Amino acid sequence: MAKKSNKLAVAILAGLGILGAIVFSQIPAGPKASLAIVSGSENKALEPIVMEWAADNGVDVSMSYLGSVDISRELGQGTATVYDAIWPAHSLWIELGDSQKVTKHRESILRSPVVLGLRKSIAQRLGWVGRDDITLDDIQAAARDGEFRLSMTSATQSNSGASAYFGFLYARAGEPDVLTSDHLNDPQVRSDVSDLLRLVDRSSGSSGWLKDSVVENPAAFDGMINYEALIIEANQLLKRTGGEPLYVVYPASGMAVADSPLAYVSKGDGAKEEAFLALQQHLLSSDVQEQLLALGRRAGLIGLAGGGSQDVWNPDWGIDLDRAIAPIPTPTSAVIREALTLYQTELRKPSLTVWVLDVSGSMEGDPISQLKQAMRLLLDPEAAALNLLQPSSKDVTIVIPFNGRVEQRWMIEGNDPAQLATLQRNVDRLQAGGGTDLYFALGQALEMLDGYHRQGTLFDHLPAIIAMTDGASDETNKTPLREYIDSLAFGRDIPIHSIAFGQADETQLRELSDASIGRMFKAKGELANALRKAKGYN
Repeated sequence: MAKKSNKLAVAILAGLGILGAIVFSQIPAGPKASLAIVSGSENKALEPIVMEWAADNGVDVSMSYLGSVDISRELGQGTATVYDAIWPAHSLWIELGDSQKVTKHRESILRSPVVLGLRKSIAQRLGWVGRDDITLDDIQAAARDGEFRLSMTSATQSNSGASAYFGFLYARAGEPDVLTSDHLNDPQVRSDVSDLLRLVDRSSGSSGWLKDSVVENPAAFDGMINYEALIIEANQLLKRTGGEPLYVVYPASGMAVADSPLAYVSKGDGAKEEAFLALQQHLLSSDVQEQLLALGRRAGLIGLAGGGSQDVWNPDWGIDLDRAIAPIPTPTSAVIREALTLYQTELRKPSLTVWVLDVSGSMEGDPISQLKQAMRLLLDPEAAALNLLQPSSKDVTIVIPFNGRVEQRWMIEGNDPAQLATLQRNVDRLQAGGGTDLYFALGQALEMLDGYHRQGTLFDHLPAIIAMTDGASDETNKTPLREYIDSLAFGRDIPIHSIAFGQADETQLRELSDASIGRMFKAKGELANALRKAKGYN
C-alpha cells in the first residue's frame, strides 16, 4: 500500500509540474531591461522601428524628445541624468555636454545633409536647377537681392541651425582642417557670417516645426535651410496636397551633415548596456538601414550612392544620390561653446521680442511668482547664458503686463546689465488682479511694433510677440484686433507665439498662433521652461 501511495504521490506531483509549466509558460516574462532614450525630434519618425524591436526583445524602451541644448544639458549631469542613452542630431551636442565623459559606444545611425530647400519655381528662375556648383556666395547674393526669403532655425536652440551655422563658419574660414578659436576671432569671418545671418526672414526653435510651417503657409515662406530628410518629408506632404515642391540646393562649400549619433550613458548597469548594444546593432543592421533609406535618411559612412526609391529620393526635387557627402569636421567642445556664444551675442540677426504677460487675478500666488522667476532666467544675462539665450547688443526687449487693460509698457534696447536689472525689478513689482483681455494687449504690442515699422527698422530685427495667459480672454476686442492686424502692412508677418498656463483657453491661443504662423506652447505647470522655449523661436 505504501508503494502505491508513493507512486500516486509521484504521479500527482508530476502532473502538477506539467500543469505548472503550462500555466507559467502562459505568463509573459517581464522586460529583460529598461532603456530611457532622449532624442532630437527629427527621430520621431524612427520611433516605431525602435518600439517594434523593444516588443520583440522584451526590453522596456521609452523615448523622450528634447531640443539640442536640453539634450546637451542633460548629458552635463553625468550619471545623474534620468536617461540611459542619448540620440541627438549631431555629435557636437555630445562634445559640448559630456564634460564628465560618461558616454560610450557612440555610433552614427544615419546621416542627413543640411541643405537649402527652395520653391522650385524660384530655383528655376535663378537658373539653379540641375547645377551642383551653387555656393554660399550665390545663396547670400540672391537672398540679399530679394529673390527669396530665407528661413532657418536658431543655431543655439536647434541642430539644423547649428549645423548650418558651423558650415557657414567653416566655409568663410577657408575650409580649414578644423575650426579654431583663431578663425572665430577673425574680423572678416565674423563680418561675412553676420551678413549672411542677417538675411534670415523667419527663425524657429525646431526643425520639424519649421518644416510644417513651410508646408502649411506657402505664401509666407520661399525656402528653408533644413535637413535633406525634412525637405523630402515636406515634399511628400506638398505632393499630396498639390503644393509646389521644394528644390534641394546642396551648398558647394561648407555643407554640414547631421550624423545622428546614438550613445550609451554608462551607469554600471550590465543589463541596460547589453540591451543598448543589441538595439544599436539592430539599428545598424542592413534591414533597418534599408528602412531608414525608405524614410529619406542616408545610411553608410559617407552617405548613400544610389538605389533609393524615386518616391523618396526624387531627382525632380534636386535630390542627388551620387553626390559625395563629406561632413565638415567637428570642432573641440571649447570651440563649439565659443562659436555658439558668438552667434547668440554678436552674429545672429537681432531679436525684437514683445512679452505680453498676464497679471490678472487668477495669476495671484504661485503663478505670478513663477512668472517673475521665469523672466529672471531670461533677463539675467548669466542665467540666460546657461540656455544660450543671452541678449545681444542690438536686441530690443519690450514687456507689456496686462489684465483687463494695459497700464505699463517697458522697453530696453541692447543688453546693458543695469537696464536689464531695472526691467526685472519692474517685473518683480507686478501684482495680480483684475480681468483678462489678451486681445487688447496684443493690439498695444502691435502698436509699438508699428513705430519701428514707420522708422523702417522693424525688419532689421526678427520680430515676435510672445503672449502668456492662464485664462480665457474677454472677446470684445477680438474682432477689432483682427481688423487692426489686417490694416498694418506688416501685420501678417509678425508671429504671435502663445503660452498656455493653468486654465488658459487653448482654442483662443491656437487661433492667434495659427493666424500669425506662430506656435502655441503648453506650460504644464513649468512656466519658465515654456517661456524659454518660446524665446528660442526668435
